[in-house]
Amino acid sequence: MLRQSIIVTAGALALTLGGHRLLPELGGFTPVLESLLPWLGAVVPVLLVGALATRSWQVILAALVPATVWGLMFGPTLLRSPPGGPSDLSVVTLNVGATNADSADAMRTVSRDRDLVAVQELTAGGPAAKVLNDRFPYRYRIATVGLWSRFPIAEARKADIGLDWARALRAVVVTPKGRLTVYVMHLASARPGQTAQRDETLSYARRMVDRDDSEHLLLLGDLNTATTDRKRSGLVPPLSDAQQEAGTGFGFTWPASFPVTRPDHILYRGMVATRAGVERAAGSDHRAAVASLRLAA
Repeated sequence: MLRQSIIVTAGALALTLGGHRLLPELGGFTPVLESLLPWLGAVVPVLLVGALATRSWQVILAALVPATVWGLMFGPTLLRSPPGGPSDLSVVTLNVGATNADSADAMRTVSRDRDLVAVQELTAGGPAAKVLNDRFPYRYRIATVGLWSRFPIAEARKADIGLDWARALRAVVVTPKGRLTVYVMHLASARPGQTAQRDETLSYARRMVDRDDSEHLLLLGDLNTATTDRKRSGLVPPLSDAQQEAGTGFGFTWPASFPVTRPDHILYRGMVATRAGVERAAGSDHRAAVASLRLAA
């Protein structure tokens, strides 16, 4: 009975990992499962221990199948090294948390030595905005999202992501290496069985990217879609992901106390990511996503 259970579980796990994009969405449950996909690997050691206890080569080989699939899928992520090299921009994005009593401390920490700071869940006139106003000469805020910059902002406006309230903006930043179009977005939330609105906002974001002919483009924010979520494939490609290109490890950002997934992203076009990572932010239930980038010639 144990042997059969291990073989069946190993087969199901391998198929789920390798063929997750072929699974039906099940009312939005599967995309949420995909957000936690790397954590399915935690089952592998349990299967291997059970397989070794059976002393059956057939069972052991069966348990090695999902281990191999997981390794092929996520091993490169764990072994990747940042390319390094010179950079033109240091950027950070953080969902600071609307009820965060330590938001000022959070922004003092994560904004240090940055050129661009994108923030979501801002409180109008709150301590986070005041800290950033003191540190950066240029800014644009609309409702609960904002962008602060060391470089001039030539254009700025609300961006429509299909919600009844403003949660996205578009700005053009004039850097020493040229103009850079920056989007800051806080897309709709996704929960099991409740992903339709999030999916709609992702579609709006993709259409904006497709219509925008800017050579250098940066999309920052809480997109409420994990790196392994099938729905994020609408944005990557055509955009590249700084964490995937220049980060180490998975770069999980939520929840801050013990991150298990990554809803916060730094996506780009017309640039090269040289470094990427994650930083703690006081009081926020998210960690900040950070990256250094070089504008392509």
